[in-house]
Amino acid sequence: MARAKGAPKPAMITAEEFDRLADLPADDPGGDMTPYLDLSKTRRPGREVQRVNVDFPVDLLRAIDREARRIGVTRQAFIKLRLADTLVNI
Repeated sequence: MARAKGAPKPAMITAEEFDRLADLPADDPGGDMTPYLDLSKTRRPGREVQRVNVDFPVDLLRAIDREARRIGVTRQAFIKLRLADTLVNI
């Protein structure tokens, strides 16, 4: 969880203390390491995002929206799913 604005930074800890916290069970409240992490620059390697703009015919968008609603996902999620499925099957 991100630190609230204006909240004091937690004290620095040693690598050994960090490792000890990491080894605690996930449900142990003492094992919460997030106060010691800077999550502002996190990323998912291999999953960088680049925005693209695509123009679709209105009829195609209606069909996409209809199918996305049917399976319970957003338009964007549906397009990503279909593109990924198609690329896997090439």
